[in-house]
Amino acid sequence: MREVIHTIFHGRTGVLATMHEKEKVIAPILERELGIKLMVPTNLNTDNFGTFTREVIRTGNQLEAARLKAKEGLQLTGEKLGFSSEGSFGPHPAIPIAAVNVELVLLIDLENDLEIVGESTSFETNFGHRRINSFEEAYEFAVGAGFPEHGMVVRSSETTEKEEEIIKGITTKKGLKEAVRLMLNQFPFNQAFIEADMRAMYNPTRMKQIEKATHDLIKNINNVCPNCATPGFKLTDQKKGLPCMDCGFPTDLVRSHIYTCRKCGETEEKLFPHGKEKADPSQCMFCNP
Repeated sequence: MREVIHTIFHGRTGVLATMHEKEKVIAPILERELGIKLMVPTNLNTDNFGTFTREVIRTGNQLEAARLKAKEGLQLTGEKLGFSSEGSFGPHPAIPIAAVNVELVLLIDLENDLEIVGESTSFETNFGHRRINSFEEAYEFAVGAGFPEHGMVVRSSETTEKEEEIIKGITTKKGLKEAVRLMLNQFPFNQAFIEADMRAMYNPTRMKQIEKATHDLIKNINNVCPNCATPGFKLTDQKKGLPCMDCGFPTDLVRSHIYTCRKCGETEEKLFPHGKEKADPSQCMFCNP
C-alpha cells in the first residue's frame, strides 16, 4: 500500500487553495504522509467561492465549492495535484438546538484522475451570533465564544451583505469596543450583531477540525482498491441488519459497509465495521419492542 502511495505522489508539488492560513495544519500532514511539497498560490481569492459573513453566497454545495477552489489553484499554477478545504456550520439535522461543524479536505489529481475527500464532523464549535445593544453585551458573547483567541465579527444587521457594514477579524478588547461603537452609532435602531469569525486563521477550534479532516483524507488515500490498487477505495453505502445476540433477529444497526472504486468500479462488502458481530438485545425490535 505504501509503495502505491509513494509511486503516485512522492516528489510532486501540490497546490493548496487557501488564503486563510490552513496550510499551518494541512501542509505538515500531507508533506509527511505523501512525500509531496505543498505550495499556496498568492494570487488566489477563495472568498470568490463564498464567505461565512455572507457577502458572497457559496458556489454550489460544500463539496462543489471545495472542488472549484482546488481547480482554480491548479489553473493558476499549472500544477496537476490540488487540495482545498471547505467548512460548513449550522444546526444539526437531528438535534436542531446544537451547532455542528463539517469540514472537508479535498484532493484532486489530474494526472491520475483521482478525487478523494477527507471529512470531520463535530459538535465542538463556537459558531453562533447575537443581537447586541451595548459593548457589555458584545463582550459577554465574545468571551463565551473564546475571545480573544477566537476572532469576532461585528455587523450592522444579521442579513447585511455590504462590506462597509461588517468588521471582521476582531481580536482585541479595544478593537471590539470600537467596532461595536461604530455600528451602534452609525446605523439605525441602536443595535448591532456580533458573531464568531469562522475563518480558519481566526478560529483555532475550526483549525482542529480541519486537521482531523486532513488525517481522514490520508486514511482514505491509503485505502487502495483490491483490484486495481487505486487510492481512495471509498465507502459508498452501508447495510443494516446486525443480528440480535439473543434471538438472531435483524436489527437496525449496521451489519456491513460497501466500498467502491471510482476508477474500475470494483465493490467490496466489509462485515461488522464497528467490531461487533451481534447487537445488544436492547436494540432489537423483537426482544425490546
